[in-house]
Amino acid sequence: MSVAKKSFLVFLISLAVASFFWVRHLRRRTTKIQGAVITRNADPRKQLPIADVEVTANDGYSMVQSKSDASGLFTIVLRKPLLRGQIISLQFQHRDYAPLSLTVNAPGNITVAALTPVVRTTPIVDNSARQTIGNTVVRYSIKTASTVPIGSAVRAFEAVNEGGVPCAAHLQCSPDGKWKAATGSTSLDAGEGNEFRNARASCISGPCPFTRIDPSGLAHDGRIISVTGTTWSDTATFLVEAEVVHPMTTDVVRNSYPAIFGDALNFTLPPSAEGVSIQADLNGETIVFPLGPALILSWADCNLRVNRDQTRVFRCELKPGYRWVNPVS
Repeated sequence: MSVAKKSFLVFLISLAVASFFWVRHLRRRTTKIQGAVITRNADPRKQLPIADVEVTANDGYSMVQSKSDASGLFTIVLRKPLLRGQIISLQFQHRDYAPLSLTVNAPGNITVAALTPVVRTTPIVDNSARQTIGNTVVRYSIKTASTVPIGSAVRAFEAVNEGGVPCAAHLQCSPDGKWKAATGSTSLDAGEGNEFRNARASCISGPCPFTRIDPSGLAHDGRIISVTGTTWSDTATFLVEAEVVHPMTTDVVRNSYPAIFGDALNFTLPPSAEGVSIQADLNGETIVFPLGPALILSWADCNLRVNRDQTRVFRCELKPGYRWVNPVS
C-alpha cells in the first residue's frame, strides 16, 4: 500500500472517530426554554401569574411537557440537538383559560404567554345575593427580643500593695518594670436567666494614676462578669457596676394591608412572619380567618411563592359567590 493510500486511510479513520464523538456530544446537549404564564389583561396590575398551566414543547424530534409554578414560571429542557434559529412549538393549556399556541426560536428570549380566561357561553343566572368581603387586613407575628430591667449590681474590691518596692524578682511589676505590683479581682453573677448590661469599672480611691484595669471580662453581656485591677503603688480600691436585665422573646403582632386587583388579593410577608391570618368583614361581620400552612380560606383560593431573599408572596383569588365590597377597577 502506497504512502498516499495509507495517509488517506488514516484521515478517514480520524474523520469517523471525530464524527462519532461530535454526534455523541450533540445527543447529550440540552437546551433550556424558560418563560412565564400570565393572565391576559390590558391593565398590567391584573396580569396575574397562572399556576399549573400544562406547557408542551415540540421541536420536531421530541415532545416535552412541564407545568408552571405559583409565580407562573415554566422551564422546558429539550435533549435533542437544536440548531440556532430552529422553530419550537409551545402549547399552553389550563381548564380555566383558552388554549394558546406559540412558536419560539431556540435558543430564544424569555417567553411570556398571556392566557385569556374562559368566558362562559351560558352563564348561570344566580338571583341570590353574593357574599361580600371587605376591610381586609393581614395579621402576623414576629418574634422580637426585649429586656425587662431587674435592677443594678455594685461591688468594690481592692488591689493590696505596698508602694515604692522595687520589682526585683517579684512576679508582677509596673508597666516600666521598676516597681512591685499587685492585682485584685472580682466577679458578679446576675442570677438564673438574667444578664448584665453596660458593665463598667473604675478606680475610686488610692493612687489611681498608678493603676490599670483589665476590662476584658466586661466586654460581653452575660450572666457572669469579671474585672481585674492592678496597682504598682499603694493599695487601690476599684468599683464595678452594671445593670441587671432579664432578656426575653416576645411575639409582636403586626398588620399589613393587601393590594386588591380584580378578584385577587396580593400581599408579601417577611421570612420571619408567623401565625398568618386575614381579618375581613364577611357580610358586614368582622372575622379573623387563620391562613395556616395549607393556605385554606373559605372564600378564596390562595397560593404562595418564595423569593430568593425568602420573602413570601401570597395571592388569594375570590371563589365563586363572593365579591369585594369596594373592588379596585
